[in-house]
Amino acid sequence: MAQVTVRVAAGAGRLLAPVGCATPHLVPLGFSVEGGHWRLTGETATGQMAALIEPEGEVTLRYGFGTGTCAYPEAMFHPTDSRFTRAADALAVDARRVAEAAGGGRSGLFAVVQDVARRFSYGHVDVTYYDEAEEVPQLCDMTVGSCVDINLYLIASLRAAGYEAGYMTGYFFPEEKRGTTTDMHCWVVSRHADDVLEWDIAHHMKMGVEQIAPGLNPKPGRRVPMAHSMGLDFPECGLEDLKLMAEPIRLTGSGWNRCEIDIRYEDWDG
Repeated sequence: MAQVTVRVAAGAGRLLAPVGCATPHLVPLGFSVEGGHWRLTGETATGQMAALIEPEGEVTLRYGFGTGTCAYPEAMFHPTDSRFTRAADALAVDARRVAEAAGGGRSGLFAVVQDVARRFSYGHVDVTYYDEAEEVPQLCDMTVGSCVDINLYLIASLRAAGYEAGYMTGYFFPEEKRGTTTDMHCWVVSRHADDVLEWDIAHHMKMGVEQIAPGLNPKPGRRVPMAHSMGLDFPECGLEDLKLMAEPIRLTGSGWNRCEIDIRYEDWDG
């Protein structure tokens, strides 16, 4: 069993945390909370549940995962109506052009992925290309983006070109760090003609690989799935159009803040 521990520093306010998500590679087998009282709360568009926690100081989240035979959640392939998922008209026209020029089908899908990769260099910025937008805008110039920023554009492009695509979030533990990581990670799953493919453009970029290929872990390591989809609503928490759910977040009167967390994959060599 893969076991992941997330420790959240003490702070004021309730916490909202994912409880794990099933994929063809791993399924959640256990979840527990130490350092607070908790119960489940629901998201309205995808049917996902999350832990709503009343902390009593530092909180420790423990996740257990095992192998299974699940498919990816069907809900992740059905976009919510969100500014994080709506493609601008110019983006949609461009994505369809790229796919059609490659002959459509599987070749068109690969062409869209490669075209999106060419539009980005990897990095983290304070202001993203979609921060003030009500839809995902077309990018005409090279743009600096994180895995979140790149995959948001990839999802919008694939869907606009007529391909099913879903957005997964979780944690990635690089091989060289032996069971530690600093924050969340995300990846994309496409589905076309019953062919399910996984994509991680950001990791190809980190390795200096220009040609993007399907498959998890082009960068050696292990990943665990926490949640899926973008544009989430948690009515009980007062959250509407939440970009994503991955790390635990601290709820405030007007929204949410990131937490100080420590993330570990237990018994790395076991």
